[in-house]
Amino acid sequence: MQFPNFKDKYAGDSLFSPEDHWKHKIERGDPPTFHPPTGAIFCYQEKMMEYVLKTHKTTKVKGFLDEMYLITETNDQVAIIGGLSKGAPAIVTIMEQLIALGVKRFISIGIAGTLQKGINIGDIVICDKAIRDEGTSYHYVKPSKYAYASEKMIERMKKSLDTHNQKYFVGTSWTTDAFYRETVAEVNHYQKEGVVTVDMEASALFAVAQYRNVEIGVIFTISDSLAELQWDPRFHLKEPSEKLEILYQATVSILFR
Repeated sequence: MQFPNFKDKYAGDSLFSPEDHWKHKIERGDPPTFHPPTGAIFCYQEKMMEYVLKTHKTTKVKGFLDEMYLITETNDQVAIIGGLSKGAPAIVTIMEQLIALGVKRFISIGIAGTLQKGINIGDIVICDKAIRDEGTSYHYVKPSKYAYASEKMIERMKKSLDTHNQKYFVGTSWTTDAFYRETVAEVNHYQKEGVVTVDMEASALFAVAQYRNVEIGVIFTISDSLAELQWDPRFHLKEPSEKLEILYQATVSILFR
């Protein structure tokens, strides 16, 4: 069985597009009421969003998403988007709509589980490529084991973290749709391959960026571990939340330039 099921998937034009979404809203008298930013930060954790809104001046965008804010210190050229559902289909839909408005650069900041014993809770990982074990990416680019981050974005993130005196790792993530079907055999296999993290969005974000010719970077802090072939959740500790704050500080300037 092949995937996608329709063999000529990649030769066909889409029946409707993100631009059609905005055209429909305009026709219904509900146009975007904000000047689109050039960069966007995807924020999955509530505590990180609370930190940004508490410590930085922002303007809430009306008429598009429940939690989208333009960041004043960037002259409203960068937006942060919270309240996101987990998983590739949801985040890709939002990314597509933002690209249609003119957003060209994205950074996804989130938490991930580690597969490696040498990676600790609260460590920072720049994802340079991701194993495509989700379904969304295959509707954008032809099958391959990996999808890749934007090289320029990787270098900018590394440079910014160096400037902020932050230790970090660079490595591969395993992107999967099924949080509760990460099997022992899979973890053992990817651990031996040197895969650093497991997440639910990265490979799809990379595929969309490739397809739409925009830049994307994905960066994690470690919140749980599968390295001992059992789940060790540490979401509640202060280290992941503190590192998310640092990651915001280190990455917002990358998008504002």
